[in-house]
Amino acid sequence: ANACIDRGSQGDTVIGPGSRLDNLTQIGHNVTMGRGCIIVALAGISGSSTLGDYVQLAAQAGIAGHLEIGSPAWPVREFWRSIARLRKMGAPPSKPDIKPDTKDEGKAG
Repeated sequence: ANACIDRGSQGDTVIGPGSRLDNLTQIGHNVTMGRGCIIVALAGISGSSTLGDYVQLAAQAGIAGHLEIGSPAWPVREFWRSIARLRKMGAPPSKPDIKPDTKDEGKAG
């Protein structure tokens, strides 16, 4: 399998119950993975990151260090619906109505 799990330097490296690691994966030091995570081939997680429950990392994915990923994540459709609602609530004016402050106010002369 050639999966590499680094020993924690300041705490424990924890892999949650039911999690699966594919070939050539790297789990950094002090990483905490939740339940049922799937890490596919050539993926890596840098040190001190936290993955929530049921996170799936695709092949050749990389996670930078000191991040929190996963639960409580939203389903994609619910996320986009909330973005649409926010846009409707506070839509800025399309164009400000500002007139130039000049003496002749645009008159030719």
